[in-house]
Amino acid sequence: MAEDLKRRKRIGGRAGGAARRGHAAIAQMPWNPPVNTDRPTEPLGPDGVAAIHDGAMRILEEIGVAFLNPAAVAILRDSGGCEIDGAMVRMGRDFVLEMVAKAPASWTITPRNPAHRITIGAGHLNFGNVSSPPSYWDMKIGRKVTGTRAMCRDLLKLSQYFNCIHFVGGYPVEPQDVHASIRHLDVLHDKLTLTDKVAHAYCLGPDRVEDVMEMVRIAAGLSHAEFEATPRMYTNINSTSPLKHDFPMLDGWMRMARRGQGLVVTPFTLAGAMAPVTMAGAVAQSVAEALCAVVLAQVIRPGAPVAIGTFTSNVDMRSGAPAFGTPEYMRATQMTGQMARFYGLPLRASGVCAANVPDGQAVWETSNSLWSAVQSGASMIYHAAGWLEGGLIASPEKFVMDCEILQHIQRYMDPMLTATGPDEIAVDAVRAVMDQGDGQGHFFGIQHTQDRYSTAFYAPFLSDWRNHEAWEAAGGVWTPARAHQVFQDILADFEAPPMEESIRDELADFVARRKAEGGAATDF
Repeated sequence: MAEDLKRRKRIGGRAGGAARRGHAAIAQMPWNPPVNTDRPTEPLGPDGVAAIHDGAMRILEEIGVAFLNPAAVAILRDSGGCEIDGAMVRMGRDFVLEMVAKAPASWTITPRNPAHRITIGAGHLNFGNVSSPPSYWDMKIGRKVTGTRAMCRDLLKLSQYFNCIHFVGGYPVEPQDVHASIRHLDVLHDKLTLTDKVAHAYCLGPDRVEDVMEMVRIAAGLSHAEFEATPRMYTNINSTSPLKHDFPMLDGWMRMARRGQGLVVTPFTLAGAMAPVTMAGAVAQSVAEALCAVVLAQVIRPGAPVAIGTFTSNVDMRSGAPAFGTPEYMRATQMTGQMARFYGLPLRASGVCAANVPDGQAVWETSNSLWSAVQSGASMIYHAAGWLEGGLIASPEKFVMDCEILQHIQRYMDPMLTATGPDEIAVDAVRAVMDQGDGQGHFFGIQHTQDRYSTAFYAPFLSDWRNHEAWEAAGGVWTPARAHQVFQDILADFEAPPMEESIRDELADFVARRKAEGGAATDF
């Protein structure tokens, strides 16, 4: 706590500063990651949970998962709980449950600004920006284009600006004008100087992971011991479904496990293509692929902070294209939430869609995805703002539109909405209206309303609640066009969070040195 207070002083006392700085473009809700107060939706009965658990355990015991990294195989061989046949690893269920039980039920990640610390698990809802699309679309360009560093920087600015974005995932669009060997250095430099929220490292070989951990450490002004004492960043790996974990992701996973950083494993299981066509079968396979990575982390460092992710959806059986925000996607997310609670692990989900532009399809599919994440009890929601075309396009207009939905969810979880004290039951307010006489009274003018009118209801920053005539008289601007204007206003208004010059210089020096050394290897 003393160290946190000291750090806040060094960065200019930014506790609560997100609500004070750089937010003239729109009136938004303050930084306040919501806590999910609802009971989760549980489509499975006890027998269903037991059946999926048994299916996942049988996959691990009888079939096994390929670990395409010899160092990972050696660690699991030495654990004494696995059967090894080349790269194929089989794990007994007792060993799996013993290892999984070592993982904490919740954990925190503290970025360079401690006021933006987040909790993974324990009912906390944390929303992250779009991550990793190779392409970009906005209304000014009017077509799908290849991502650039400038586009990536603009999306990072949105990620910092919006208080409903709680962590900054991977590259919000791949800046393909920067060579892959140094891309991580430039983007992380941008991320750590344009934002002060929780950051992420891609597990794409040792160089990138080690560089990003060092950059996060430098940006926070931490010693190596302070960095490793508690999670300061996180990674997310995906299995190669069906039933494989690849070399570079396992390499990064193990490096971050050794240093106590946040670990999220998210199998990407598309039912009918990379997993069984039945949702229960796809979920069982996904759980198996996730739990074996959790086991590896716990063997390396018992108590390592881990979450499992769900990215189980279906394909369009006419074309083979991924579909998102479908009824099947929603149910799979809810079912995986039940399994995560069964194992005592936090859950990661996503806010995704298959739409190609920020239209009605984009809104309903993303809303379905986001609300299924809420219903599942997910604590980390990836791609919550800005995702299009199944993850191939990032869009600033979609980002702004999604943040309106995220604020709806945040307001929905406000405990004041369900408070039931005397002031909320408001019998005296009803009496005051009825005492106005002749049954013609109303609640607009009474003191009870006047004391609360400015905060009683959600106030949108993007939705237009005027009637059709008033909307038409004001120019008849459709939602994506309004979102584009908000995007432009935010860019004009944006101020980067403060950073000490000495730290900024050290970070720049590290980037320059690593570039001179050639950056990261691009072949494995």
